[in-house]
Amino acid sequence: MGQSKIHPDQMYIEGLAANDSAVIQSIYKKFVPKVVSYVMDNSGDKDRAQDVVQEILILLFNQAKANKLELTCPFDAYFFLLCKRKWLNELKKISNKGVTINEDAASINESAHELADQTEEFEEKQQLFDAMFHKLGDKCQELLKLSFTIKSMEEVAEKLNVTYGYVRKKKSLCIGQLTEWIQENKNFKSLKK
Repeated sequence: MGQSKIHPDQMYIEGLAANDSAVIQSIYKKFVPKVVSYVMDNSGDKDRAQDVVQEILILLFNQAKANKLELTCPFDAYFFLLCKRKWLNELKKISNKGVTINEDAASINESAHELADQTEEFEEKQQLFDAMFHKLGDKCQELLKLSFTIKSMEEVAEKLNVTYGYVRKKKSLCIGQLTEWIQENKNFKSLKK
């Protein structure tokens, strides 16, 4: 299977990553009304539709910031599919029953399905990481947050008013603990590729 070509709509992903208000307004104008209409036609209301849109946009922003999203299909198909799946999952939770997703194969291509699956997997991994990260002590969280944003460990040590050696050792211990908790989590095996 060859490398898929990046779709011109990648500009929406790049705009989200850059928090570009013009791109975000464009998404709301072009793509959100279809989602709102779908949710309202399927046991929802405008507020719940806006919640779904917000959650998906935050998810896309996080995935785009992590440079883990290359669009190989139209943004419209991909965005709508993600919102649709999110809404159907919400309905499933509310009704406590299974919801059958009948995809319109003509309107949503295979590439959109693959991307939606990748995005949902990214979200699950992010949720697992966040949950385990919050189990760490305050000092570990602070150290790791700083090391994620500041590339130089010398600067991290200076900011925390500790030695460089301490920061390296502590970071290693914190990452070790975080990794251990993630790997021990029951969801880890299903997320591992």
